[in-house]
Amino acid sequence: MAKGLLVAGTSSDAGKSLVTAGLCRWLARQGVSVAPFKAQNMSNNSMVCGDGSEIGRAQWVQAVACGVEPEAAMNPVLLKPGSDRRSHVVLMGRSWGNLEAGEWATGRKVLAQSAFEAFRDLSSRFDVVIAEGAGSPAEINLREGDYVNMGLARAVDLPVVVVGDIDRGGVLAAMYGTLALLDEADQAHIRGWIVNKFRGDLSVLEPGLRMLEERTSRPVLGTLPFLYDVWLDGEDALAISGWSGGSSAGKPAESAYGATLSVAVVRFPRVSNATDVDALAAEPGVDVRVTADPEVVARADLVVLPGSRATLSDLEWMRSRGLDKVVLSRAAAGRPVLGICGGYQMLAQSIDDSDGVESDSAQTVAGLGLLPIRVRFEADKHLGRPVGQWRGNAVTAYEIHHGVAARTPDGVDAQPFLDGWQSGSVWGTTWHGALENDGFRQAFLTEVASQAGVRWRADPHSQGFATRRESMLDRLADAIEQHLDTAALVALVGIDL
Repeated sequence: MAKGLLVAGTSSDAGKSLVTAGLCRWLARQGVSVAPFKAQNMSNNSMVCGDGSEIGRAQWVQAVACGVEPEAAMNPVLLKPGSDRRSHVVLMGRSWGNLEAGEWATGRKVLAQSAFEAFRDLSSRFDVVIAEGAGSPAEINLREGDYVNMGLARAVDLPVVVVGDIDRGGVLAAMYGTLALLDEADQAHIRGWIVNKFRGDLSVLEPGLRMLEERTSRPVLGTLPFLYDVWLDGEDALAISGWSGGSSAGKPAESAYGATLSVAVVRFPRVSNATDVDALAAEPGVDVRVTADPEVVARADLVVLPGSRATLSDLEWMRSRGLDKVVLSRAAAGRPVLGICGGYQMLAQSIDDSDGVESDSAQTVAGLGLLPIRVRFEADKHLGRPVGQWRGNAVTAYEIHHGVAARTPDGVDAQPFLDGWQSGSVWGTTWHGALENDGFRQAFLTEVASQAGVRWRADPHSQGFATRRESMLDRLADAIEQHLDTAALVALVGIDL
């Protein structure tokens, strides 16, 4: 049996990614050589590794938790949905092609083989591999050909713990039902339960936990508390981030360092790399709202058009909701707009996808016309880890895009901005992750506040974003140590401490 563990969940967003990251950090603190793994991600939040390979953002953070260099083997299959029936496939960090819904049954065989080989490779190089499942193992309609949940557990002989989110209700039934729906061979791999996001008096819950143990013959390995302000690089776009809020009206209260700076992030249907704005939300005195409400977009001090896996489709969606007119009105009034990657491309004079690289049909459409660029989608994906500077502030970032921007001759007044351009109050770049650079982020927000006429200023004592991520990982590891049966978990993993 491989020395490792599969962290499954009763549902999506049950806490698998966070528990996996916490276990990885806790084991690393014990001196264990540990690596994360997820056989298949379906997410438009991704990251570029040092060798130029692309993996899911959650596995990149989990590698950081382990203190190891992220690599393609940690997430061998990444599916990036471009529509409800088509996904772009990244295999071992490189573009592999597209899978339509009808091709899924046959396409999985190749992907599964690569995933199992990647796990065995990691297992040969690390003492322990902590694998994260996807969705729920009780999705029995998908069991045939599964290679990320019980299919993985069976293939490499992994014990499985199941995480359930008590905050959404019905957690005991979800755990019992998960086991009941599995066949006997799969049931044999389920070794215990972890309750996540608990708030209240634990003594009230304990009778239910004991009954669950009696009826399933599996132990509850612990109950993790609801950890406020922990939102590590979620898989499911912006909606699950702990800071994302809603689209409520009203002027935010002033902070200790001047007025609060309000930011509206447009919630595209196919948003990608939404983690770009996590650093904005973590900045003291900055209030971030994720919204599709034109009124909220109109009122905000800064509007962010984030990345998109379907740029032309999401641009049309903006127009159908009148959001394009709001953005154009803001620009005309000198009020700040920032476009990142797909959002940057939408600000162009024109967007050429005549080869049908991203959209369902070859087409060229007019962009919002706010930056002096033309964009053309190329078949080859551009992946990189660029470095640069802006106004003396060092910037490290990553890029993942098919669209290539070229400056138009009429942009004589535009100023360089990272790899993109600034024209008045409109800013654009293809660089993801730039806002995680503390000096750059604060300098940019200071300029934005000036353009917006807001008395916001950076808190000189605020915690840096990378430091904050490390602190959150340590909080997760602390919670693992304090609230879970770590001795039982170590025994399941198959190591001695």
